[in-house]
Amino acid sequence: MIIYMDYASTSPLRPEVVEAMAPFNGDNFGNASGGHRVSRYAKKALEDARDSIAESCGVESGEVFFTSGGTESDNIAVLGTLGAENKRRGEPTAVVCSAVEHPAVFETFRSVGAGRGLSVGSVAPQTRLAAVDGSGVVDLGSLEEVLDQGVVLVSVMLANNETGTIQPLSSIVDLVRRLAPDAVFHTDAVQGACYLDLASALSDVDVASISAHKLGGPKGVGAVVVRKGINVAPLFHGGGQERGLRSGTSNVAGAVGFASALSISQSVRESESTRVGLLRDRLVDEIKSSVPGVTESSDRSKVLPGHAHVRFQSVDREELVVLLDQAGVCVSAGSACSSGALEPSRVLTAMGVDKEDARGAIRFSLGHMTTAEDVERALAVIPEAVGRLRA
Repeated sequence: MIIYMDYASTSPLRPEVVEAMAPFNGDNFGNASGGHRVSRYAKKALEDARDSIAESCGVESGEVFFTSGGTESDNIAVLGTLGAENKRRGEPTAVVCSAVEHPAVFETFRSVGAGRGLSVGSVAPQTRLAAVDGSGVVDLGSLEEVLDQGVVLVSVMLANNETGTIQPLSSIVDLVRRLAPDAVFHTDAVQGACYLDLASALSDVDVASISAHKLGGPKGVGAVVVRKGINVAPLFHGGGQERGLRSGTSNVAGAVGFASALSISQSVRESESTRVGLLRDRLVDEIKSSVPGVTESSDRSKVLPGHAHVRFQSVDREELVVLLDQAGVCVSAGSACSSGALEPSRVLTAMGVDKEDARGAIRFSLGHMTTAEDVERALAVIPEAVGRLRA
């Protein structure tokens, strides 16, 4: 029996989601862009899904644009916003993100700063980083230092994909509005959407990215929320779907599944946060009591309830992942987007963790199908696996 503890990477489909998607993977296969009855049925399902996602996010339906997932949503948010702003301003600009952003944001900012794709004339937008503290929370003093009226875009994630650290988004947005009043504020809400109140979290945000497969929904579908009055340029062109922002034949089944997963996640988030948080606490507390040389990477009170990011002294993370996998426990050595990387995690480095300490970092992430039995079975094998490596 497999003990799955990698929900931060992806989650199993909820049974209700499978049921909701079933009609659109069978006879109701229509292209939502068509004009006949088969297409009209698909179009209605797509728009119903959009309405549901908008309600979960506390936004208007016209502010929700479907994409292929979080990475595309992040790229549209960053590159699309800069494309529109650069065209409007016609002058060099500055952009700001935190040092712990998901690669889909961080690498896109690096690309922009290097002058690849979105320079104004021969001058690339200046990329500035806001530092974080030892728990991975954005340092408001550092953010204040990199903000000014020349900043056109700020991106700070709702919760970190590696450590699960939740950002004080309201305080961050307030600071941005005061010091960079013309800046568009984007948040990657992919990891936090399962456990946090999205309507509240996104209330002051201009652009947001979300994805289905972290919520018990299907892979390959997500959304970018763009509030009215914010200009975002399309990254590619075609049939004009999603009101011209994201051309391509609509993934109707995916959108329906996405809406179902997000609605369920938001409706049970309080009870699930309590249940999963208790399981996480049991897992971490017992690991720390039974295995010497273990450190939690972040203050647990500032972390998503499903995340447990710990560092095992004198252990190689990749070797531990392999041993645990052989014992039937599926975990991750940090972000799935950087799995197999030999260098220390960029996120941990930004948090001030030294290279040797970061070498043993493991992310356990729990979710809607995790049980107390799963936790106890994992605890039965973790100390032995760590002991073998240390021996």
